[in-house]
Amino acid sequence: MIKEKIKVILVEDDTDILEYIVSLLIKNNELEIVKTFNNFDSAKNEIKEIYADVAVVDIHLDRSSGIDLVKEIKPELMDLQFIMYTALYDAETVFAALKAGATGYLTKETPPQKLADAIIDAYNGGSPMSSDIARKIVKSFHQIEKNKINEQLSKRENEIIYMLADGLRYKEIADKLFLSTETVRKHIRNIYEKLHVNSRTDALNKFF
Repeated sequence: MIKEKIKVILVEDDTDILEYIVSLLIKNNELEIVKTFNNFDSAKNEIKEIYADVAVVDIHLDRSSGIDLVKEIKPELMDLQFIMYTALYDAETVFAALKAGATGYLTKETPPQKLADAIIDAYNGGSPMSSDIARKIVKSFHQIEKNKINEQLSKRENEIIYMLADGLRYKEIADKLFLSTETVRKHIRNIYEKLHVNSRTDALNKFF
């Protein structure tokens, strides 16, 4: 029995890049390119009429964004998997693309064979991403978590935990902040309670 090929759509406004991608993907026996688009309007108007499994979309199109294209089409074609293939990889753009409905996100620095692998991965239920994109997302989540912790603590408690990190004793912190040692102890107890820890080391590890 002949295995059915994965049907692919390409959306890229740079003709040279589009032709290059096509030349790479047609060499893969598991893929079939059913349609290519080099502008936003034609893609927007015609994709809904084409049966395909995966669409590889550039973000920076001729007069609009590939993210907007995904946002508009995805609700009507829930089974079509979108992979963003772009030179843009700031965290804000990555999250906007994923929020719009993209399944994967690859930079154009990705080795050619990885693009074919990513299409197959997306078709099989995966979420392919360039390693630098995955690292950026992880860092963003870490930063979000750190911001949440910062917001949990009052301004005074934030001051104190940084002093704890510098190795200052309670008395030294009290002197610097013109507080009593007992007041500092109370702030530190509040810090421990908010961070759900029982020691200076655990508090610093969680905060930083």
